[in-house]
Amino acid sequence: MESIGSANALWWLLSLGMVIVGIAGTVLPALPGVVLVFAGIVLGAWIDGFARVSGWTVAFIGLLAAAAFAVDYLAAVLGAKKVGASRLALVGAAIGTVLGIFAGLVGLLFMPLIGAVIGEYVALKRQRARGDAVLAADGTVVLDAAVPAGSSGNAGQRAAKVGLATWIGLLLGTVAKIVLVFVMVGVFGVALWW
Repeated sequence: MESIGSANALWWLLSLGMVIVGIAGTVLPALPGVVLVFAGIVLGAWIDGFARVSGWTVAFIGLLAAAAFAVDYLAAVLGAKKVGASRLALVGAAIGTVLGIFAGLVGLLFMPLIGAVIGEYVALKRQRARGDAVLAADGTVVLDAAVPAGSSGNAGQRAAKVGLATWIGLLLGTVAKIVLVFVMVGVFGVALWW
């Protein structure tokens, strides 16, 4: 009988560990945070045969997990698209986020911004090299030949504007994802102990 109790304790430790690492993963891009939190919750519900945390509760938490994924993705994309960001701005923000892990909290906050600015700057330079139309910082369409040095069509200004909008979208998405993850854990806790 004691081996059953110690086995349950190990399962609970694994479940708790998955949730804790998952919560950290909501801000650390190297970890699949929402997936780990949800997996830990499903394991916790399974331990007692879904007696205290029903399958319906787990399904609801699953919907919250799906919403966390969607909000995180959509916030970044909508922030970038609102100002006409290029794909390279999004890629730059993603690379900046990963590199930010190694620079601590400041890196996690600001490396996505720097990455988005660099990505957009590179995209604008490539567009101009091809002779494509480029959006100016004020939203007007210009050709490279029509852009005098230091005008509002400056690639640096445009890249900064796009980088800032992409970064704000990423931050808002992360905040929403964190809120949803804590709601997931809260629903699980209420169901478990209520």
